[in-house]
Amino acid sequence: EDVSVSLREQAATERKTNIAAKPARNLLTREVSACSHTRSFIRTTTFFERPREGAMKTYFAKPSEVEYKWVVIDAKGVVVGRLASYVAKRLRGKHRADFTPHIDTGDHVVIINADKAVLTGNKTRDKTYYRHTGYPGGIKSRRAEEILSGRFPERVIQKAIQRMMPKESSLARAQLAKLRVYAGTEHPHEAQKPEVIDFATMNSKNTKAA
Repeated sequence: EDVSVSLREQAATERKTNIAAKPARNLLTREVSACSHTRSFIRTTTFFERPREGAMKTYFAKPSEVEYKWVVIDAKGVVVGRLASYVAKRLRGKHRADFTPHIDTGDHVVIINADKAVLTGNKTRDKTYYRHTGYPGGIKSRRAEEILSGRFPERVIQKAIQRMMPKESSLARAQLAKLRVYAGTEHPHEAQKPEVIDFATMNSKNTKAA
């Protein structure tokens, strides 16, 4: 106990000396005592407060101030996973400087030629998608090549993007609703004058090597 009291007095003296030597700083000092099997000791922790004048404030986007853009991406020959990662980022708005996690700041994304997107490796043959009818034993499965050659080839890209988005919530549904995927080259959104993004040339890995 004598050692603990002496250390406490020494820490208090050092604290007063530091405050007297630096009067311009706002110091908050806290003494934390702890005990071990061999001895007791005092640890003094000093916290510095940021000056209030001129302090930087965190900006939160407001729904009324957000301006949404329309972009169109050609998926011909593009790797599905890399495209899905880029589109998910655009839908969430994480490419913007004013990104706010709880506000929808993402863009409207239109994807064309979804039937010509490619999968790397053996995913076309091996990747399997599962669904359930709701009845006992009602699990169904389809391979990626069956979907790409079927009636709705755009579902491969849609499912890849959906699985990279936040889980079920009102915000996630609103962001995913701004995705439009079409198997052909035509889309009914010319009136919005979407910006064309050449995703294939952004990186040599965005397209599958022959």
